[in-house]
Amino acid sequence: MFKEFKDFIMTGNVIDFAVAVIMAGAMGLVINGFVADIVMPIIGHLAGGMSFDNLFYAMDGNEYPTLEAANKAGGAVIAYGKWINSIVNLLTVGFVMFFIVKAYNKTKAPVEEPAPAGPTDIDLLGEIRDLLKK
Repeated sequence: MFKEFKDFIMTGNVIDFAVAVIMAGAMGLVINGFVADIVMPIIGHLAGGMSFDNLFYAMDGNEYPTLEAANKAGGAVIAYGKWINSIVNLLTVGFVMFFIVKAYNKTKAPVEEPAPAGPTDIDLLGEIRDLLKK
């Protein structure tokens, strides 16, 4: 059983998958930092200086100065600003991944389609033979 597990782990697909997962985690951190530290401040500035992180609706009817204050008071809140950040994050990740895949596809050699297969020499000789018999 140990040998089977070792053979499974040492196959190229599992190692490639492990590397991909680790790289995706690192890429996620970079993209999240890009969104949080660069994109969202720009969008907030263009939206009149508002911070999306602090947009919320208090379900208990009370007014709180910040989302953190509402959470500390134990009030039920709908934090739609965080949801907006998540949507912007998703769109940014998708946009970045689109360009990564596009750049990767440019590095690959174009795949040549095989020429349509015509009749073989044997087929042609058989046809000639049949025509000569007539």
